[in-house]
Amino acid sequence: MSLIDTRDLFKIYQVGDVEVRALNGVSVAIDKGEFVAVMGPSGSGKSTFMNILGCLDKPTRGTYILDGIDVTSTQLGKLAHVRNQKIGFVFQGFNLIKRTSALENVELPMIYNHTPSALRRKKALEALEAVGLAQRADHFPNQLSGGQQQRVAIARSLVCDAPIIFADEPTGNLDTKMSIEVMDLFTRLNRELGKTIILITHEPDIAQYATRLIKFKDGQKISDEQQTPCASSGPVKE
Repeated sequence: MSLIDTRDLFKIYQVGDVEVRALNGVSVAIDKGEFVAVMGPSGSGKSTFMNILGCLDKPTRGTYILDGIDVTSTQLGKLAHVRNQKIGFVFQGFNLIKRTSALENVELPMIYNHTPSALRRKKALEALEAVGLAQRADHFPNQLSGGQQQRVAIARSLVCDAPIIFADEPTGNLDTKMSIEVMDLFTRLNRELGKTIILITHEPDIAQYATRLIKFKDGQKISDEQQTPCASSGPVKE
């Protein structure tokens, strides 16, 4: 059974008298441990697709099975628990709390699931170690580079041991060098920890890190192909 399985997903919005189909019958199966890039121009449906896969929204019709859970029949109020257990998010804007340290930012998801404070600290330090930032645990976001802030965000996505990481344009605010560092990290998390990575991007060079490329246009999946990823440049540096 696939980790993610969507069947004929539709997302329809009514704008005045006009029906807008953000998704128009999308079926995709993603197995555990895959590294998938989803590409498409603005308005193609890729972000709508990610929001549904990430349990941030529900389709108008169709079926979405996430690790055996029928998300489409799950009440919105219960989806937060599913997200916390199954999914980590990394966004373009980092979404760090400015007045708290890197360690405290990483601890945040565990506060929501009532993890004891000592265990929160231990797991947060381990996650920062995994992204090469253990020595920056007490630093605040304004004391970190853009690449380091994104690595803190990635550490935050790891602490609840979710099997899936959704990365929405994670290099959009980074220069080339920092983008390579972040994408090397995603590659390592996929290969060494077995994390399923779903990357939303409009940049072909960033999509090349994935082992599978899905393209969207006008709310539909227009291609879905395996590809040879570009090579990682090695361990993450401090």
